[in-house]
Amino acid sequence: MDYMKQALSLARLALGQASPNPAVGAVVVKDGEVVGQGYTQPPGSWHAEIMALRQAGEKARGGVLYVTLEPCCHHGRTPPCTQAIIAAGISEVHLAMIDPNPLVSGKGVDELEMEDIKTHVGAHEEEAREINEAYVKYITTGMPFVTVKFAASLDGKIATRSGDSEWISGSEARKYVHSLRYIVDAIMAGANTVIADDPHLTCRCGDRGGRVREQPLRVIVDGKGRTPVTAQIFSEPGKVLLALGDVVGAEKKKALVQAGAELLELPSGDGFVNLHRLLKVLAEREITSVLVEGGGILLGSLFDSKLVDKVIAFIAPIIIGGEEAKTAVEGKGVDKVFDAVRLKHVSVEKFGEDLMVSGYVTE
Repeated sequence: MDYMKQALSLARLALGQASPNPAVGAVVVKDGEVVGQGYTQPPGSWHAEIMALRQAGEKARGGVLYVTLEPCCHHGRTPPCTQAIIAAGISEVHLAMIDPNPLVSGKGVDELEMEDIKTHVGAHEEEAREINEAYVKYITTGMPFVTVKFAASLDGKIATRSGDSEWISGSEARKYVHSLRYIVDAIMAGANTVIADDPHLTCRCGDRGGRVREQPLRVIVDGKGRTPVTAQIFSEPGKVLLALGDVVGAEKKKALVQAGAELLELPSGDGFVNLHRLLKVLAEREITSVLVEGGGILLGSLFDSKLVDKVIAFIAPIIIGGEEAKTAVEGKGVDKVFDAVRLKHVSVEKFGEDLMVSGYVTE
């Protein structure tokens, strides 16, 4: 049996619950039998290794631990997992990847090996890294992982010339989007999207692993303060952060606060919010991942500023046409095809009649 694959499945259960900690899964095996398993609990609670060791109890002694990330060896919100592993009498540890956190980064392995615990690194590392792609970027750069998502027709339109966009993608694709929302810390959209579509920007996934998560933070980029106070985003559960430019008047700001928004005022040359500064502020609030859902101006600005890490595009088998119909990515763009943003590790999946194309922006 591939016990690391089992640990990776457990790690996925922690996505949407563990941030800003990594989502980790752990399995304890003794004499070919799984005697303990667990995954990262919400911040301040137990890490995956502790959950698995507690379940294993005395059966952990002499057993083998499979864990998707190097065990921590420092005091954070909880004690170091390496000490718990040593105390439990584990004889061997298999880990998928080294923790890029400078506080760990090989030190956990060193501490285990000093206690004569055999360690093996690298099983299913690529899969483990993908699960924690947001954590890896956040812990190494101090910036959140940015995914842009859009649904477009075959001819690249996200709405008709009249602005109608309901619905370009089918029900299966829209259902999948809610699972994307579940695992991120924040959902971002531009003011034009709020005005035109009046979206909810909420996750409707129910519970996972017996827990209902809080709604992701809704971040609206609104350089000129045009968001209506009657927008549906203010009547949904969860928090709303409005990133405003420094040109918005006091009266409008007061009305937005009364509607339920938290305001963040940022420099806004030409009426556009400084997106790098916005993402930096979000990171300072321990937001490790952001899903950007439109519109074209916001996506274009993010691409122009080289702030996008991943793209998820749903392509519907329809033709909309029209010179004035909206496209998914606006902004300045590039002058030559050679300079176009290119994706790597591209994958294609089918959701009903729609295709989902996803990939990572090349550096």
